Amino acid sequence: MLKLLKAQALAKIGRKWKPRYLSGPRAHLSQEHHFSSQGITELTIPQKAFFPRAKQNGSFSLRLVPPTLLAAEKEEAKAVLTLFLKKQGLSNAVAARTINKSDAFVDHLVSRLHSVHKSRYLVGRELTTLEIRDALIPYLESLNDEYQAILVDVVENFPDPPDKEKTEEIIQKQSTTTEISPPSLSSSITSAGSKKLKALARVSDVSPTKKLPSHITYLLDLGMEFEAIKEVIRKFPAFAYYSLDGKIKPVVEFLIDLGIPREDIPTILSKRPQLCGISLTENLIPTMAFLEELGVDKKQWAKVIYRFPPLLTYSRHKLKSTVDFLYEMGLTAENVSKVLTRCPNIISYSVEDKLRPTADYFRSLDVNVAFLLHRSPQTFGLSIEANLKPVTSFFLEKGYTLSDVSTMISRYGTLYTFSLPGNLMPKWDFYLTMVYPESELIKFPQYFGYSLKDRIKPRYENLRQCGVKILLNQMLSLSEDDFQKLLKKKMEKKG
Repeated sequence: MLKLLKAQALAKIGRKWKPRYLSGPRAHLSQEHHFSSQGITELTIPQKAFFPRAKQNGSFSLRLVPPTLLAAEKEEAKAVLTLFLKKQGLSNAVAARTINKSDAFVDHLVSRLHSVHKSRYLVGRELTTLEIRDALIPYLESLNDEYQAILVDVVENFPDPPDKEKTEEIIQKQSTTTEISPPSLSSSITSAGSKKLKALARVSDVSPTKKLPSHITYLLDLGMEFEAIKEVIRKFPAFAYYSLDGKIKPVVEFLIDLGIPREDIPTILSKRPQLCGISLTENLIPTMAFLEELGVDKKQWAKVIYRFPPLLTYSRHKLKSTVDFLYEMGLTAENVSKVLTRCPNIISYSVEDKLRPTADYFRSLDVNVAFLLHRSPQTFGLSIEANLKPVTSFFLEKGYTLSDVSTMISRYGTLYTFSLPGNLMPKWDFYLTMVYPESELIKFPQYFGYSLKDRIKPRYENLRQCGVKILLNQMLSLSEDDFQKLLKKKMEKKG
């Protein structure tokens, strides 16, 4: 099926523009934008930037790209740079302020993309989000190795070398660990929100004589609410610059071909708009094939993607590490398949920071981890301190032993997913008013999974009025018809 979908995707993906090149050396030391009569933007690269690794030999011919594509690539480059700066320890506010001052450097990053991926542009193919990251992250890491303490100053001052006195001041401040005051709240909000406002303007600032961008009209026709589209752009500004035929439409048609109902597409795009920035033939389809090899039921792709759209955006290393962990815990291949299909968001959990510590915690309670993973994988996404330990303490305080708690978890792993104040406590309080012994909950912890208002109270009231007794699991697990039949039988036997 994937081979057929790949062939269909290749046939559907088209490009409205052809690559064009300019020849001849560029002697600029600063970056400029030139606009031709056709409305196409030419981005020139500084030939002699002060970065040793950023030098250009003058022989590379720069291509012309549509303004919308160039704007989208700039947003992607900003996102990569922002993430990189945060990983170096910068706060959100400082990273946003740096990005706001780094337009020239961002243009330089885009130019580097064009240089690294010349062959891709020759055939008129846009870069995916992952390809942009793979091209820029190593370059940023090399700059960080070279400039370290003054990296931010280097980025903000590009293409000019950083001021010598300012550089010495930065290094001195870092060495003496002097705390730098953060920017004001208003300036931080302005910096962080500027790119969002520009992106939103593409769909909001439309005069009566102008039409909405084609991809926005397409999404509206698809059933996506205008406010939902704007919310997506607020969270992911690059989406405003995605081309209809190059990115959005192929992904939408691909999802429909998988069997996803058309009315579910807006929900999926709202959850993970980044899907439209990933290549179908080089990323999405190969990732699906890889996941099928790992155990995902290929007949359930529509449900899997609807439940967790980000699944297809994870790297193979991340996917394999989670699956390896499941096998390490003792799950069979069949059960791994069921876990990935029923709870695909388990892929999003960190193996070392989330899954393994949770497994260790349940082992300390003498719980069969493989069985619990198979029956209730969502439990492994809970916080040990905020969710798991409080529930354990709750039952221990009520007089149950660790062995009792272990039995309850093994019989009903979902028990730990319930809220203490909103579920467990009120149901426990009502349980104490019933005639059942507390030990009955060890046999039937599923009691906590039934509605107190719609199931537990009404049925117990029926039993009380009829003056009969039945097992707790019979009172709750039987269908309404079977419950009434059992009541009638008990009353006849009693009479």
